[in-house]
Amino acid sequence: MKNQSVTNNLDWISIVIYFALVIMGWLNIYSSSLSSIEQETSIFDFSQIYGKQFMFIILTIPLIFIVLSVEGKFYEKFSSIIYVIGLLSLAGLYVFGKTIKGQANWYSFGSFGIQPSEFVKVATAMALAKYLSDVQVNLKDLNRQIQALGILFLPILLIAPHDPGSALIFCVFILVLYREGLPSWYVLTGFITLILFVLALIIKPLILTVIALVVILFVYYRSRIINRNWILSALVFVMIGGFVFSVDYVFVNVFKQHHRDRFNILLGKEVDMKGIGYNTNQSEIAIGSGGWFGKGYLEGTQTKGGFVPEQHTDYIFTTVGEEWGFLGCLFIIGLFLCLIMRIIYLSERQKTKFSRVYGYSVAAVLFIHFFVNIAMVAGIFPTIGVPLPFFSYGGSGLWGFTILLFIFLKMDANKVNEW
Repeated sequence: MKNQSVTNNLDWISIVIYFALVIMGWLNIYSSSLSSIEQETSIFDFSQIYGKQFMFIILTIPLIFIVLSVEGKFYEKFSSIIYVIGLLSLAGLYVFGKTIKGQANWYSFGSFGIQPSEFVKVATAMALAKYLSDVQVNLKDLNRQIQALGILFLPILLIAPHDPGSALIFCVFILVLYREGLPSWYVLTGFITLILFVLALIIKPLILTVIALVVILFVYYRSRIINRNWILSALVFVMIGGFVFSVDYVFVNVFKQHHRDRFNILLGKEVDMKGIGYNTNQSEIAIGSGGWFGKGYLEGTQTKGGFVPEQHTDYIFTTVGEEWGFLGCLFIIGLFLCLIMRIIYLSERQKTKFSRVYGYSVAAVLFIHFFVNIAMVAGIFPTIGVPLPFFSYGGSGLWGFTILLFIFLKMDANKVNEW
């Protein structure tokens, strides 16, 4: 039987949403790059940020054709090699990395730089999909759990020392593991740990420990007698108490000063509108000033005045809020959610486990970037330098997300030839 054309089976809904986001992202980068005294200039001015981003977008076209021209089985067959190359690229930053804004997470090539962590997300997604697609892998087995988590934590260990924001993104793969059978207590423990960490910064450790004891006793006595285990309950209490009392030490001695400042501003423990809290304060003003319908494209006063630092990168969504208004924000959020839900829908239709796991990884990575960036801009999450997919300025981010998405679309198109 002759194989059907992969091109004819591409999911054009996802592709249309992708290009819509990329184009609207560039429009906002263009707007955020113009000062109040500049007039609209040529998009081919490569000395400007919008010109460079336009070039990055143009270069994605041949990149997409290359990704789609590669045989679908190639990604599965060579996923382990690609993963190892990705890890080596991260390790190489400690020797050859260029420090930009205090973070040595770039390779410099003249006036351009490459951030390998953006591409290692693709490699990790493939490695995880390859490992889980093994017929002998059962995530109910402790050894398999450790091995799967090891695939995630190796890049985290290499990235975290100089870019904790990017390292955080890799934690989202735990949700993919949960979808594939990882016990739910892993995810539950992660959420509880995060909540306890934040509460320990607000409430005194002794008081929080007493509250935890009350909750544990309540759960213990409300459980059925046959399910009660006082040893386990006592162990949980000791672990929670030890963690709560260690938070202050970790916060003071492990976190860097700017990380502590951002948490303190977010939690209301400090008010510094001209210092560390300036970015968040200005982003909230910009978004709020847009009202329902926005001030109009290229008419944003906060944007034109350059009040929001790094507006073309991490804070690009503030331009949407000011110039396109609340309805414009809803439209962009709706596009992101449609793309993510579409990928999840397509993932469930895959005929191979490798394609399904990879698809869920794509959805998870896009979601965590989208959620954290908008929460960060809205002031409900500390500033950690997470870009908005397809919107934020940068070739590495755009190309990384493009490769991540189109590898999956290639796999989805190729499912007509799978048995």
